[in-house]
Amino acid sequence: MQLHIGVLGPHDTTDEQYELGKAVGREIARADAILFCGGLGGMMTAAAEGAKSAGGQTIGILPGIGKKDANEFIDIAIPTDLGAYRNALLVRSCDVVIAVHGAYGTLSEIAFALRLKVPVVGLHTWTVSSNDAPDPGIRVATTPEQAARLAVELAQ
Repeated sequence: MQLHIGVLGPHDTTDEQYELGKAVGREIARADAILFCGGLGGMMTAAAEGAKSAGGQTIGILPGIGKKDANEFIDIAIPTDLGAYRNALLVRSCDVVIAVHGAYGTLSEIAFALRLKVPVVGLHTWTVSSNDAPDPGIRVATTPEQAARLAVELAQ
């Protein structure tokens, strides 16, 4: 069965962040994994675009009720009508997640992943600590290639 790799990140991205997201998506497709994301804009569009450009499959877990709200690179749109609470469903659907940059929504997804014991790879994203020590549950990557490689290793 193919791995389900989630990409977490901000709804609004800079051009540099968008390109990083596309590169992550491409690497996920090259690893023959299915890309999961929130299905909307920003990092979600970037990662899905990257995956599609490399022949990958994409699934968007949407916060609303309309499949048509998904970005143009989503193959399968799953509307949840859960709003931000869909973040837990997104994370639960994945074998591993890669957080790329991000705002508070990304932070909540990282927290869900850590709580649900879904491995987390961080690429230029939040750091989380407990008692002033970095959380060992977040594996740090410095490149899209390393992020995808770590994600595959952690999921297997």
